[in-house]
Amino acid sequence: MNPATELKSLELITRLKRLPSEHKGSAGKVLIIGGAPGMAGALILSGSAALHLGAGWTILEMLDPTTAHAITEQPELMVRLASFEAQKQLETTMPDVIAIGPGLGFSALARDWLMAVLTYPKIPLVIDADALNLIADSSEFLNLLKQRNEAFPGMTVLTPHPGEIAHLLNTTAAVVQENRLAALSDLIQLTHSIVVLKGQHTLISSPHHSALQCKQGNPGMAVGGMGDVLTGTIAAIAGQGIRHNLNLWEATCIGVQLHASAADSLVAKQIGPIGLTPTEVILEMRSLLNKLL
Repeated sequence: MNPATELKSLELITRLKRLPSEHKGSAGKVLIIGGAPGMAGALILSGSAALHLGAGWTILEMLDPTTAHAITEQPELMVRLASFEAQKQLETTMPDVIAIGPGLGFSALARDWLMAVLTYPKIPLVIDADALNLIADSSEFLNLLKQRNEAFPGMTVLTPHPGEIAHLLNTTAAVVQENRLAALSDLIQLTHSIVVLKGQHTLISSPHHSALQCKQGNPGMAVGGMGDVLTGTIAAIAGQGIRHNLNLWEATCIGVQLHASAADSLVAKQIGPIGLTPTEVILEMRSLLNKLL
């Protein structure tokens, strides 16, 4: 793979500017799946990012029955207990975008939802966290991912950190970090997906796009939940992009650069890097996005 060029995507944000006549349907229905027992926070962070970055609806399929209720601090999020009939639930919901993985876990229910998502056609799909590890552990899931990408090219993005991409490639995080571009290329070849390799100077590429490198970002982003926020951000922008002339590749590029730029903006205001929180980054992303419209 050739050396990565600098990611410059924020100018695309102007396409998200809304007409006075637009309604929530114009901004997309985003469905995010995860939140197994003990990991509900990951799903809530992802949902909060989708909400604050402009999704018309944000629906959370929560696997943890004790947390699957309205969230007083964020009542706009539509939280429901994940159905044991995942395929039927997807068909009833008819989402514009699906994201799966934040706090998903490895239960039979998690596997059922991943199976249903990988066989759901046409719409943009963001795969992160535990969903990536489930794919790494199952040739059946990997084959379904490949089949989806053959049928609907450019409609799936994977967002691994070095440990997750190492698991998918059957290697180690240390080997990945020695040659991040090679790992990125290998995962694209394996899955035929758009791939975001997170970390210092996050890399993005796809079967149809050369590698781009995000120059923004700082060590304050090394905290649990930051990747969940990126997942929700990409999903929200992709949902709006359906009716605002942005494809999943463009939405992913915007999401990555906006996420890192917001973290840098906060550090410039002496909020972090130590102690920087994903929730603060969500609110700063919203501010930056609206300034760039």
